[in-house]
Amino acid sequence: MVIDLNADLGEGFGIWHLGDDLALLDIVTSANVACGFHAGDPVTIRRTCAAAVDRGVAIGAQVSYRDLAHFGRREMDMEPEELCAEVLYQLAAVDGIARAMGGRVSYVKPHGALYNRIVRDEVQAAAVIDAVADYDPALPVLTLPGSAVHAAAAAEGVPTVAEAFADRAYTAAGTLVPRREEGAVIHDAEAVAARAVRMAVAGTVTAQDGTEVPVSARSICVHGDTPDAVRLAQAVRDALLGAGVALQAFA
Repeated sequence: MVIDLNADLGEGFGIWHLGDDLALLDIVTSANVACGFHAGDPVTIRRTCAAAVDRGVAIGAQVSYRDLAHFGRREMDMEPEELCAEVLYQLAAVDGIARAMGGRVSYVKPHGALYNRIVRDEVQAAAVIDAVADYDPALPVLTLPGSAVHAAAAAEGVPTVAEAFADRAYTAAGTLVPRREEGAVIHDAEAVAARAVRMAVAGTVTAQDGTEVPVSARSICVHGDTPDAVRLAQAVRDALLGAGVALQAFA
């Protein structure tokens, strides 16, 4: 059993800092680096990429809607060409900085509202995939199992990687419970670690209503912006290794 452990990093902006990127980079195998549209300024992106390269952590471009005010968590209706261009812009920017630091972007993960929108929206999913295909069709895209992204990517020859979330509640349909709802984010380290092991070993998760939902995933996410994110990520890492699961980046 091999699992990638990813976290959202580089989400500070200017003098505003969020999360402990350096500590998380010692725990995870892949770093979803904010690209400047929901968080992340050039200095933060540069520092995060450099630290990831130093630690041998895979770098992903965490593309999002242009929504600094609300951290990329508002859905937006956009023309496909505009969304494609904005994703391409973000991907190219972070990859350029990563290469200057001796690494490269090796995958793409949409953030927040964009991530959830393209699970069900075929038009926006195709626009995101078009951007990846224009830049480098070999770059895999992280998404939920059953997402509309999989079909859009297959049509363009872009690989996809299924992802699960250790610290997020699930619906019976296998989607994430919206953050505005109570219990959407799980903060108990023991519970989060147990969920991660079950996802990796059994390929299932218990939904909010008690339904057992299949989650065949190659990567597990622990969010870097939650309180005690480092403690949660370390608990997940320790539990996975204790269960005999090898931790290795997929890209």
